[in-house]
Amino acid sequence: MKTSIHFLVSGRVQGVCFRMHTRQQALQHDLAGWVRNLPDGRVEGMASGATADLEFLQAWLRRGPERALVTSVEVQALAYQPFDGFVIK
Repeated sequence: MKTSIHFLVSGRVQGVCFRMHTRQQALQHDLAGWVRNLPDGRVEGMASGATADLEFLQAWLRRGPERALVTSVEVQALAYQPFDGFVIK
């Protein structure tokens, strides 16, 4: 079953290649969507794909790349929304 999520990641998540690594993780798990930095220091994104792959991404978002320090992840489940690839905005 395919579904979508919207996520907000807080902590030291800008300046540590968080968006690039998120894109890599998403593409490795056949997810589509986007990710971007927010002016308040958080990272925001949307991802669509199989539920199991989205669960993997959510677990990865809680850790992030090596230099990140994730303090919280907010995830909202949404109805499936198709995207073309996974882009960094």
